[in-house]
Amino acid sequence: MTYKHWLVSLENHVLRLTINNPEKKNRLHQELFLEFRDIITYIKQTSEVWVVVIEGAAGHFSSGVDVSLIGTMIGKNEEAYRQDLQELQYIFDEFEALEKPTIAKIDGYCLGGGVILALCCDFRIATETSIFGLPEVKRSIGVIMGTQRITRVAGIAAAKEMILLGDNFDAAQAKTYGLINRVVAPETLEQAVTALAQKFLKLPPLAVGVCKRIIQEGQFAERNGQNLEIAAQHDILHTQDFQEAIKSFFEKREPKYEGK
Repeated sequence: MTYKHWLVSLENHVLRLTINNPEKKNRLHQELFLEFRDIITYIKQTSEVWVVVIEGAAGHFSSGVDVSLIGTMIGKNEEAYRQDLQELQYIFDEFEALEKPTIAKIDGYCLGGGVILALCCDFRIATETSIFGLPEVKRSIGVIMGTQRITRVAGIAAAKEMILLGDNFDAAQAKTYGLINRVVAPETLEQAVTALAQKFLKLPPLAVGVCKRIIQEGQFAERNGQNLEIAAQHDILHTQDFQEAIKSFFEKREPKYEGK
């Protein structure tokens, strides 16, 4: 399989997916998501894939959702906006629901939507030099598709600390929050990820898939919270503060918020 925004390789039942947008530290954009949806369909339909490893090109996992993707939603009515976000939500949900173990191989920046993508994986291994964060609030943007996943994994107190402050934090803090399973030295990241993937090659894949599905099905109550995310984000996009956030971002200055 060949894609513009993903590098894909399959060897010995291990599918490697690499986000290929290195010029922007692997920001996530519309075309990338559409290709991701196609890849997910392939994974669901083939018995050749037993394990999925996802990583970013050029030393960064992902610096989050590209502001251009948010820009395409400005001015849309609530129904059209809701449909756009539900399509993105569906892609994340489908990846998370794959009946095959998934591993996030994290190095460098793992911010915003990158954190959410990592949380859709079953296992997350990060280097001690990785940088995490949910900076959306500082740009007057809600954590799209993330509040429920983060709260489920980290708990309410930690989720509020991450989401409401929007500060970056290191891998040690990410592990304390429960966002990642292991912290390793940069030079041992590949070895740690490969060793974990190899463990699943010694297990019956169908049994692993069934066990994962049973665990996942207990999370369906989360969908109501995701609908709240979509409605709230639509309201945020129509504020003066959001317009100031976008303007200041491109002008490379600190935003001046007025609560309007």
